[in-house]
Amino acid sequence: MAEDTLLEFPCAFPIKAMGRNEDDFESLVTTLIFRHAAPVPGEAVKVAESGEGNFLSVTVTVEATSRAQLDRIYHELTDCDRVLMAL
Repeated sequence: MAEDTLLEFPCAFPIKAMGRNEDDFESLVTTLIFRHAAPVPGEAVKVAESGEGNFLSVTVTVEATSRAQLDRIYHELTDCDRVLMAL
């Protein structure tokens, strides 16, 4: 049965999570994501602070194998109180 998606799996897929700029936010995000997917070597994690430094965005590029895998990652991120937004 074909999945209802425009993506072709496997593929490199960037996932961005945003939250308050706290010391362990990057570690929290990568831990949640790497429970479900392996990083793409050389592109794995990019971090950026907001203009005033109050917020942090963490973009993790993973080797996505299915839509269900991506759904599990997004559910885990959005269930976490410290993640304000996941894209």
